[in-house]
Amino acid sequence: MEQSPPPSSRSVTTTKPNRSVAALLLDYLELEGATTVFGVPGGALIYVMDELWRRRQTFNFIICRHETGAGYIAHGYALVTGGLGVVLTTSGPSATNAITAAMNAQAANCSQLIITGEIPQQFSGQGYLQEGVDSRLDVGVIFRNAVEYSAVVSSPLNFVTLFTQALRYARALPNRAAHISLPNNVAGSCVAATGQSITFPTTPSAYRAQASGTDTDLAHTAFANLAGAKRPLIFLGNGARAALEDTGRATRFREMVERFAIPVMTTADGKGVFPESHPLSLRNFGMTACQWPALYMGQTTDPDHFDALLVIGSSLGELATSDAASKPYDRILIPTTHFMQVDLDGSVIGREYPVTLGLVGECAATIDALIERSLTTEPNVDGAAARRASIAALKLANSPWVNPEWRDTFTGPTNPAAIMRVINDTVTAGRVFIDAGNCVGWSLHYLVVDAPVRYHSALDMGPMGFGLGAVIGGKMGVPTETCVSVVGDGAFMMHCGEISTAAQYGVGAVIVVLYDNDLAMVSQGMDKLFPNDAPFSPTYHLGGPDLAKVAEGLGADAFTIGDGQGPAEFAVALRKAIEQADARKRPQVIVVHIDTTVMPPYGWPQLPPSPCATPSPTTPSAGQGA
Repeated sequence: MEQSPPPSSRSVTTTKPNRSVAALLLDYLELEGATTVFGVPGGALIYVMDELWRRRQTFNFIICRHETGAGYIAHGYALVTGGLGVVLTTSGPSATNAITAAMNAQAANCSQLIITGEIPQQFSGQGYLQEGVDSRLDVGVIFRNAVEYSAVVSSPLNFVTLFTQALRYARALPNRAAHISLPNNVAGSCVAATGQSITFPTTPSAYRAQASGTDTDLAHTAFANLAGAKRPLIFLGNGARAALEDTGRATRFREMVERFAIPVMTTADGKGVFPESHPLSLRNFGMTACQWPALYMGQTTDPDHFDALLVIGSSLGELATSDAASKPYDRILIPTTHFMQVDLDGSVIGREYPVTLGLVGECAATIDALIERSLTTEPNVDGAAARRASIAALKLANSPWVNPEWRDTFTGPTNPAAIMRVINDTVTAGRVFIDAGNCVGWSLHYLVVDAPVRYHSALDMGPMGFGLGAVIGGKMGVPTETCVSVVGDGAFMMHCGEISTAAQYGVGAVIVVLYDNDLAMVSQGMDKLFPNDAPFSPTYHLGGPDLAKVAEGLGADAFTIGDGQGPAEFAVALRKAIEQADARKRPQVIVVHIDTTVMPPYGWPQLPPSPCATPSPTTPSAGQGA
């Protein structure tokens, strides 16, 4: 069959009239489909802001309340659209405020581009207000140590080189965060000399490409090892999520594991990559794990300890491999025969666990190769039937939850495990965004995630406030889908200003706040680690704010589920909030006063007493004075 000739260099470029750097920057963003930009404007952005205003029919500049919040909103937007999240801030403190969200995007493999303005170069080093490059505050260096790529555009002549390099890093696989610092005088300068035109690409493929290959032979060997094992297991990480978002591939993958009866578990941040109600799903391992994975694998001393593990798209970090805080990087994960790990980043393969087969490859291509090999392999029918029966018996005899009665409670005060049950019953399609803190533990252990529900967290860095911003960006990206976040009251107060952003732009995100007036993950953890006569929790109380009034003041509809109420009242409020979110196009906040006597199953260790421990202070007796 005759093949089409490759495109010529002329067919992927065109010419444009000469323009400013700021205008060309927007041309590139438009080419990438990144026409929604999140940020906080300022004086070091005047030329970019002017261009955004001139092209307001194409670009939507979402004015956020804080630069970190802008980064979280852009993160959520990128998650649901699969595109580029763009953050635009001014110089100095505005740029440094964006660092936490940028670092979180980098750790979470989120495609994010952070553009920070900078003072005009002719004033560098002269104490100009909010200088951020040539002063003690070197924003370029700070970002260079936080994200994959950071560059300062020093001239119109190097803008295209540096900006397209940032796009290559941000849109590569795995996705990354990249940063560009743009001095004001450069942004307003012409790209070429007077009267000259410029060359411009007609497609992003003219300047960037994504990884799409794998080692097919190694993938075939990996499948043969699984098919020949007595107790095989597939472990999916968040890196496999995009590959299995493809419904055709997800169906073929499910048919493969069904035919060979290979159970599947996921990491914490990979939760829901494989449907958790599937008969072969062992749900999530790692942080606040489901009880089924450990029961299937068996202890390392057991003669029937599982014999083959294939890890796809996980770096096997702490939260993915520690099913209790007392067992970091649990060795239960090491099978007796085959330990196989697939990742596009070769630096993480074999990092914490010795592998018998390491494959550097893109997850989608690798999964396709596994499926391909499965079609020419005959399963061991008796072995597959025995595994199906043993997994079904395991599930029948063992609850997936440490405290199933908590999830099934219907009385107040509201148990957070029961909140997860209500979310399961109510949100049957859409997106669930989870913040840091105890809400991570509750959702990982007690929420069951099946498509078309999608679960989003940011557990590599775990910043408080992510879930509140991400659900706003997520709803902007998929406005017809239900988008619900679960956040703690501490995280809510860190970034609740972004509720005003959602209200201003008519974003119907639903935010469930677990209210205990405490930084409970800290206080409960300290009580477990350092038991004292008096609890730690009063130390970390939050002042008892009325968060429903706060939310209303910021433009949201607000509901409060009080101490005397329970899951039934929360269910009514959640249904109403979801209805109102789209009908009224405004954020909905449900503040749930939760049972403060319970905590997620973190498995805190028993610390040995320190040889230099200081006795706890005691209340003086009457004889000791006041």
